[in-house]
Amino acid sequence: MARVTAGVASSHIPAIGAALDLGKSDTDYWRPVFAGYDWSRDWIARERPDVIVLVYNDHANAFSMELIPTFAIGVAQRFAVCDEGYGPRPVPEVEGHPELAWHIAASTVLDEFDMTIVNELDVDHGLTVPLSLLFGQPASWPVKVIPLAVNVVQYPPPTSNRCFELGRALRRAIQSFPEDLSVQVWGTGGMSHQLQGPRAGLINEPWDTDFLNRLVADPDSLRAMPHIEYLREAGSEGIELVMWLIMRGALGGRVRELQRFYHVPASNTALGHVVLEPTEF
Repeated sequence: MARVTAGVASSHIPAIGAALDLGKSDTDYWRPVFAGYDWSRDWIARERPDVIVLVYNDHANAFSMELIPTFAIGVAQRFAVCDEGYGPRPVPEVEGHPELAWHIAASTVLDEFDMTIVNELDVDHGLTVPLSLLFGQPASWPVKVIPLAVNVVQYPPPTSNRCFELGRALRRAIQSFPEDLSVQVWGTGGMSHQLQGPRAGLINEPWDTDFLNRLVADPDSLRAMPHIEYLREAGSEGIELVMWLIMRGALGGRVRELQRFYHVPASNTALGHVVLEPTEF
């Protein structure tokens, strides 16, 4: 039987990918950011999963205003890297796990989630930057990845509770897959940041810290958080944090916090990262 062995949450700031790709990761500005992932890179080298279900949002690259699925799962064998307007990142294509992806799609739909099934999908920095942070710049990614895209770009995004419940459904789907696989679930995006308007540059460190504390020890308290609170307290892009709730829901009840890193600013945003391990399987 497959099992969920860990959860990872991380910001997916595009400038991080640019810093890596342009050889600037060891500059004074970026060095503290990448150092904050040293522990996690060592950890995942030891605890490498077979598959990562990576929850991210597309940034109007694979999807557009003509087609906006709330939840979409990539079921292909391979996923190319998007051209985000300045050429695709120089990173490997992503190798999928179609058998597990189709199983998750069927299981979640039968669990009453309307999952869009995507047979051809290019992935952008929302997915590739977290992979780069934990795996560096390999010739090929050392794990298979199932992209799970969530709409947090066009209103209305899914609610906190709906995302948490999708995580629980994802856990049930993975645990019912007959192959013996170690599966990690990653939630990406966030933390507090706003990219436009009078509040551009907003960072709310006390709110971010409280969110992290509750994510670990009291996730039920986050399930009722309305969209307006993310907007008011964490900025217009803070809504990306609902994707962390999918990861947390997939871990079950109690978890062990293995790593936490928080840093500001990183390209005018607050960067957050945690590694969690379920205490029961």
